[in-house]
Amino acid sequence: MRDSYIIIERPLLTEKSNDQTAHNKYQFRVKKDANKIEIAGAIETIYATQDVKVLAVNTLNIKGKKGRVLTRGAKAGYSPAWKKAVVTTNKPLELFEGI
Repeated sequence: MRDSYIIIERPLLTEKSNDQTAHNKYQFRVKKDANKIEIAGAIETIYATQDVKVLAVNTLNIKGKKGRVLTRGAKAGYSPAWKKAVVTTNKPLELFEGI
């Protein structure tokens, strides 16, 4: 199994993700090739000191958005595609300790 900190890139902090924390749902940006079992194991390993158990993992593949530079003769490009995981836990997580 890969390192947990390689699989989980970072937590996503948006208004929607903050609203879902009331239901113990947390959003993370994860590696594109990670599956649900690896994501659940990584979350349980990272938050092992809080004795967290993962109840469910939902994943979404986010497409890259089209964009272009407004210069003469510029070609359109895309932002990179990435993967989002919505993890449901049995307890609330402390995402930022000591702040």
